Amino acid sequence: MQASRPLQKNVSLPAMTLILGGVRSGKSSYAEGLMREASQGRGVYLATADAAQAEADPEMRARIEHHRARRGGDWTTIEEPLALAETLLGQAGPKTPVLVDCLTLWLANLMAAGRDIAAEINTLEEALPRLAGAVVFISNEVGLGIVPENATARVFRDHTGLLHQRLAACADRVVFMVAGLPSVIKDPTLVKE
Repeated sequence: MQASRPLQKNVSLPAMTLILGGVRSGKSSYAEGLMREASQGRGVYLATADAAQAEADPEMRARIEHHRARRGGDWTTIEEPLALAETLLGQAGPKTPVLVDCLTLWLANLMAAGRDIAAEINTLEEALPRLAGAVVFISNEVGLGIVPENATARVFRDHTGLLHQRLAACADRVVFMVAGLPSVIKDPTLVKE
């Protein structure tokens, strides 16, 4: 399968890009293509999965290995399941964009750790204007299906939807992925007067 390509070639990344879509919609491949083109292989891959915990979960371990193999060795990979804002502040630089994969797993990690989700989202949002380089966020759109039957899943869905709204408001570009195809839903450079 061919990886999704960016919409335009040789375009620098905006300060913040948010890429949303369903599971296996092509989000990660698309984001990696954007980063590869903009950074010439000097990007940071900030994975919110905890590889140490994945050792006990063969399916998650296989997913992590698949992602590692697809992106190759050109990336600096940092695994940080909780301290997202702090890690972004320490890693994003003028020539070092950061790809965060993914926000929904980060939220799940925060919930499992009993963290104050609203405070964590505020911390992330407050850090964004202080980043020294571009960031590309990937997140699963979980609000398009049926209402979950259990309270924890509904709370997760609600947190995710609110996080997406807040980050989309801050983002320079928002892309929705469907079947490996990008649909740009926010990009000031594409606005026609």
